[in-house]
Amino acid sequence: MENKKDEFYKTEDLAKKLKVNIMTIYRYIKAEKLKAYKIGKEFRIAKVEFDKFLDKVKTKKIIWKLSSNIWKLSSNI
Repeated sequence: MENKKDEFYKTEDLAKKLKVNIMTIYRYIKAEKLKAYKIGKEFRIAKVEFDKFLDKVKTKKIIWKLSSNIWKLSSNI
């Protein structure tokens, strides 16, 4: 049985999973938003790192929604 830290995705897998272009995944890797290992000419992303990336993205989105709602409330006063 594979451990979570032993599971890896290819860039194509993540692009399909997130419904984005593969270049978007490469940009995340280049910008160091998504940690990856380069094996030969291909990148591999650990499932653990992908989960961390999703948590960061989700958190930013929630914070943005909260701050925009607070701004709307304060402008209504």
